[in-house]
Amino acid sequence: MRLQYSIIISLISIIMFSQNKEFAPGKEWKDTDGVHINAHGGGILFDAGTYYWYGEYKTSGKSGNTSLIGFSCYSSKDLYNWKNEGIVLKIESDPNSEITKGCVMERPKVIFNKKSGKYIMWFHLELKGQGYNAAKAAVAVSDNPKGPFKFLKSYRPNKRVWPMGYKEEFKIASANENQLKSWSPEWLTAINNGLLVRRDFNKGQMSRDMTVYVDDDEKAYLIHSSEDNLTLHISELTDDYLDFTEKWTRMAPAGHNEAPAIFKKEGIYYMITSGCTGWDPNEARSFSSKSVLGPWKSLGNPCVGKDSELTFHSQSTYILPVSGKKEQFIFMADRWKPENPIDGGYIWLPIKISNEKPILEWADKWNLNSFAEKQ
Repeated sequence: MRLQYSIIISLISIIMFSQNKEFAPGKEWKDTDGVHINAHGGGILFDAGTYYWYGEYKTSGKSGNTSLIGFSCYSSKDLYNWKNEGIVLKIESDPNSEITKGCVMERPKVIFNKKSGKYIMWFHLELKGQGYNAAKAAVAVSDNPKGPFKFLKSYRPNKRVWPMGYKEEFKIASANENQLKSWSPEWLTAINNGLLVRRDFNKGQMSRDMTVYVDDDEKAYLIHSSEDNLTLHISELTDDYLDFTEKWTRMAPAGHNEAPAIFKKEGIYYMITSGCTGWDPNEARSFSSKSVLGPWKSLGNPCVGKDSELTFHSQSTYILPVSGKKEQFIFMADRWKPENPIDGGYIWLPIKISNEKPILEWADKWNLNSFAEKQ
């Protein structure tokens, strides 16, 4: 009798919490167990008819933005209803591990490598007790989209490699460049010419907020905030997606961009980023290019309407191509709650393209069919 009662309760729970038929940006988003989804700074993988949402598993209180558990995973067939698949990359108990309890692990992105048959996770890693000074890109691998993922190593990308097209005269530091006043015209020129690229040349370039993009030709790229978050770097990955090819470019030097998210539509690459204001929201930026490696053109703020100057109180994390919907894309963003990170919310909005510029308009509620009809 007790077993039958348990089964009945489980069925009722499934029925109650699996009826989402639309997105409600900013509202509490519960999984199929009725618990608020805990997958912050996340990304989506579509594999064999199922979407997998990977994100930071946040905890309560002031320590909730350090990594105490690991990365979570949720699965869905329709993008509205998500099943908790558990922790797919766990914090390690070894105090000497780079991903030991108390480190910082952010923005996991998972891609599938067709050649190896492996699922590859890239993420931003900061070492325990070092604040945000390590600025590393880290990689893990799994045979299954549900994990478990095995941590392999972390990198400072492009060690002792100059960016593509870098001028010879910029490879040598000027005598007084380290004494320049921050944000002065002379300092901005020095940043543009590679002051911080030269600084980090021997140890590798910084990698903080990041995303991973796989192009139509299966080439993959890590796009990451570098140079003290002043400049975005776009770094090509090796064929196995586990290392770098030494082919990389800089985007918007001294532009102070983070939280990059990228997509491609009708042969044009678009990127949405944020400014750098800690956990506080700011005005989003957008860019376009005919090549993933650039050059990129600034398009301004993609958001329109009320609270557009704050990206609707959120920050970008990923742009999701919707399977089966021709060139339909969803802007994914987080509403951070630094006072209690586990309560952070999610903003998912449809992306419109107007005159080759992405447009984000607020919607209290929306679904994929209604948006497709307006396109």
